[in-house]
Amino acid sequence: MNLSGVLFFPVTPFDAAGAPADDVLAEHIRTGMEHGPGGVFAACGTGEFSALSEAEHARVVRVAAEAVGGRAPLFAGAGGPLGAALNQARAAREAGADGLLLMPPYLAQGPGHGFAAYVRAVAAELPVIVYQRGPVALEPDAVLELAATPGVIGLKDGLGDIDRMQRTVLAVRERFPDFLFFNGLPTAELTMPAYRGIGVELYSSAVFAFAPEIALAYLNGDERLLTEFYAPLVRLRGKVPGYAVSLVKAGVRLRGLDVGPVRPPLVDLTDEHLAELDSLIKTGLTSV
Repeated sequence: MNLSGVLFFPVTPFDAAGAPADDVLAEHIRTGMEHGPGGVFAACGTGEFSALSEAEHARVVRVAAEAVGGRAPLFAGAGGPLGAALNQARAAREAGADGLLLMPPYLAQGPGHGFAAYVRAVAAELPVIVYQRGPVALEPDAVLELAATPGVIGLKDGLGDIDRMQRTVLAVRERFPDFLFFNGLPTAELTMPAYRGIGVELYSSAVFAFAPEIALAYLNGDERLLTEFYAPLVRLRGKVPGYAVSLVKAGVRLRGLDVGPVRPPLVDLTDEHLAELDSLIKTGLTSV
């Protein structure tokens, strides 16, 4: 599957009653599509995957599929208990999604072959990119096994262990040159110089969701943004747990689209932090 350029992770808007706001989501995605993302990942981490019911997840993916309209590959989040992950995968397939970003299962942890069986079961429904983070920390041999599994097409790294990733990339690309790797750390642009050094060019861009102009300027080589925008954004992100998502949703609101609050256990930005984010966005836009 061809993924390139900036990967767009839309937020999930909520209305005044707390339900997913379909029209706002469609507008959010249509606006992002005007900037030509290389792929769209709906109901994933930035889309508050862990806060959505199965019915809400299916609804979000259906709206996303209609808004994308086949102009870019569409992936949906899936994960958690195996039964839920399979239901999410089937709903995504029925909606017309092209693949899944498979989140780590939680609470129950089995041996490596148990995780491989979990991945195989979901990959039988739609092509899967495995998300390595939290309890899922894979050695190169484990990724090789997954890469040989029908339907497993890539690995998103949320650990940031460059030594492990270098060994993994070298081992897997020798046998599976088309296997996808991408940087999935929060505010991935800041760490892309390191990932490019080991041959990983793809990355998830949370910034694209609220400031695609900045995300594209960085993609096109404006390295000044690392110090003028991304490094201060990461410092702000680190002030409160969960701000990796809350900042994105606040950024979308600051740019003029009311996508509502985040759901608990996440919290919205304080007034002070919101003002800081607003200033950062203005600085970033001035730079481009």
